[in-house]
Amino acid sequence: MPRERGQNIVATNRKARHDYTIEDTYEAGLSLTGTEVKSLRAGRASLVDGYAFIENGEAWLDAVHIPEYNQGTWNNHPPRRKRKLLLHKAQILKIHNKVKEGGYTIVPLQIYFSDGRAKVEIAVAKGKREYDKRQALRERQDNREADRAMSARRNLGD
Repeated sequence: MPRERGQNIVATNRKARHDYTIEDTYEAGLSLTGTEVKSLRAGRASLVDGYAFIENGEAWLDAVHIPEYNQGTWNNHPPRRKRKLLLHKAQILKIHNKVKEGGYTIVPLQIYFSDGRAKVEIAVAKGKREYDKRQALRERQDNREADRAMSARRNLGD
């Protein structure tokens, strides 16, 4: 059987980019059971409430919902369990120092398969205030209007 190639995105956390200012991103492996992998391959996962933390020099992902596998038996996995993140020690220390500094948290951005292996993209992020969110929406809307105006002007010139 040929090996998988490329990247296959399973779930994304679109709200994270709205709620947080992303500082650094890291790609981490996931330590999963068999039924969790099968459920992910079926494209079922939710990162909405998910977060990561560092405990005893190990990185953990918590509150990520991977539903039970439909064809699983009595040994199915619990949907919201603590899962170990596979990172290099230097990366864990760097993330831990940033979070310990204060005001930062670790949020998962997306879960995907890279060459057949389950990966999660995590970010060290700082929470946005309400006015920051409104400002970002306003800037995006202003840019969209400016692009429309320039496009309409270009089309009139033809």
